[in-house]
Amino acid sequence: QVQLVESGGGLVQAGGSLRLSCVASGRIDSINDMGWYRQAPGKDRELVAVSTSGGSTNYAIAVKGRFTISRDNAKKTVYLQMNSLKPEDTAIYYCNAEVVRVVNVEGATVKKKYWGEGTLVTVSS
Repeated sequence: QVQLVESGGGLVQAGGSLRLSCVASGRIDSINDMGWYRQAPGKDRELVAVSTSGGSTNYAIAVKGRFTISRDNAKKTVYLQMNSLKPEDTAIYYCNAEVVRVVNVEGATVKKKYWGEGTLVTVSS
């Protein structure tokens, strides 16, 4: 099976920074998109940032210019550098990855998305 484990959350004052990490492990042949989502109390889960296997990135408007997503494919790890944090960034942050597995000798593949259990980020005013 595949596991995604996030780390790096915590309590920080407004204007501060945090760096989240997410490591994927298990039966993985390759990973397509890796991204971060967040869910604040009473709100739906929303996309924060995504990094594609081709190297492109996309960000939610609310975090553009403050957050940076990066990945290390060799380590199967995605990072989220969060700067200039605001109280409204308070949420549980979840890692998401689309894992690809080769299923036969002809090279057929299956893709499946996995979620981590989340890491809490709290920004105090």
